[in-house]
Amino acid sequence: MRLKCPICGKVYEEPVQRCECGEPVEFELLKGEPYIGKSVWERFYDFWPVEPALEFSLGEGDTPLVKSKLSEELGVRLYLKNETVNPTWSFKDRGTFLAMSYAPKAGYKAVGTVSTGNMAASVSAYASRFGLDAKILVSESASNEKLKAVSVYGGDVIRVKGDYGRLYFESLKLGESLGIYFINSDNPFRVEGYKGIAFEIVEEVTPDYVLIPTSSGGLFRGVAKGFIELKESGLIEELPTLVAVQAEGCSPICRAFEEGKERIERFENPKTIAKAIANPYPPSGNAVLKLMRDFGWLCAAVSDDEIVEAQKKLAGEGLFVQPASATGIAALKKLVESGVIPEGAKVVSILTGSGLKTLSHAEGGRIRECPLEGLENCLR
Repeated sequence: MRLKCPICGKVYEEPVQRCECGEPVEFELLKGEPYIGKSVWERFYDFWPVEPALEFSLGEGDTPLVKSKLSEELGVRLYLKNETVNPTWSFKDRGTFLAMSYAPKAGYKAVGTVSTGNMAASVSAYASRFGLDAKILVSESASNEKLKAVSVYGGDVIRVKGDYGRLYFESLKLGESLGIYFINSDNPFRVEGYKGIAFEIVEEVTPDYVLIPTSSGGLFRGVAKGFIELKESGLIEELPTLVAVQAEGCSPICRAFEEGKERIERFENPKTIAKAIANPYPPSGNAVLKLMRDFGWLCAAVSDDEIVEAQKKLAGEGLFVQPASATGIAALKKLVESGVIPEGAKVVSILTGSGLKTLSHAEGGRIRECPLEGLENCLR
């Protein structure tokens, strides 16, 4: 299981979380061929760096690729990869499951993560499933209501006072000394799990563009690696153009990309309703930047107003997603109108998480009251 730093190139023979240079590491490219199987874990067995513990699977992956009614309006052939139907309602379950498949084999009795949202719920749920202790580190500002959906699985939820930005790196140090395997945003096994999204997409359609809501950068790196491995294995002829999508109110990767920089800088005073992708200093930011430069890929930032509009449009075809998930559709509209994405292109937008997790930002339709005696008139 050799790992390599995508920035400095250093190779590691044993699993590590980050390179000595401070950047994330990733498994070297795997090649293979698809098999017949019920799950993505079985069909693409050659492409995982650890054997998936299928007996503990909760049915993550194999999410639907939905033909969108917005295709005609936007002038493209649009498909929606609906990750909201994963067991804890987000794409995080794919990476969590694969990392959990590794942890007990490596002798760990406890796992952890730094998160107040999708990843916290995912790690808590799968730790319970695998029979491992869970240590969930959250910021002191995390609401009690939000944490109920995390603590319900029985994990140890710990509010940490202090600089939340330092917590990611501090957790890795403490995890190493205390024997806790932290499955944070760009854990190398987590990134590998996200490759399944690319594998499932090409089973149904060969896209020209794939829109990826981007925060820490782990999801972007995983989907990118999936497509690259498919091409290296001769299973697809060309790579699609990947688009990292961020909210304008917290867009450190897009800002560095637009300014031609090779390294990201901290995004000061972030403010956006897309909380799930509001990472002011993403740990995989430099790796994502390098991928975009190496392959000629794109980055797009969208406003909160554009996000809300896109969220409503998706709800109009029966898909209620959190604001971060709607950023892909918001970006697509801008990219089509500016001519960056041509008419008739095959586009996949990844819907990363359910709107049920962020009801405070949902804008519903009209709700009326009507007496039973006058119901007939109300229904007209």
